[in-house]
Amino acid sequence: MTSLTGRALRLTVYIGEDDTWHHKPLYSEIVHRAHAAGLAGASVFRGIEGFGASSRIHTSRLLSLSEDLPVAVVVVDTEERVRAFLPQLDELVDEGLITLEECEVVRYVGRTGGPGDKKPKGKKSL
Repeated sequence: MTSLTGRALRLTVYIGEDDTWHHKPLYSEIVHRAHAAGLAGASVFRGIEGFGASSRIHTSRLLSLSEDLPVAVVVVDTEERVRAFLPQLDELVDEGLITLEECEVVRYVGRTGGPGDKKPKGKKSL
């Protein structure tokens, strides 16, 4: 697991839910490549409404014609590691928005046990 505290860089990739890379969701390809690159973590957030450079509104409202909802893929790691990952996004993202913001990691802790290890909070191991 990557150790990360202090100054970091947040990468956000705004794309459409229906965007694909070799017949699979583009957001999934970005997450898997971030994982393979050893980045600290990546999350995908699905929006309920939005628009981008095309000015077409995408919404989850029932009677809407658009189903291609906005998706944000967020990655946080050191500036060096995030910037090293950017060339992969150049290859993957044809349409969308990519932003970088400085941030501070206050806490980054993962599970120490195996899969399914759910130690209750506040309980100390003996």
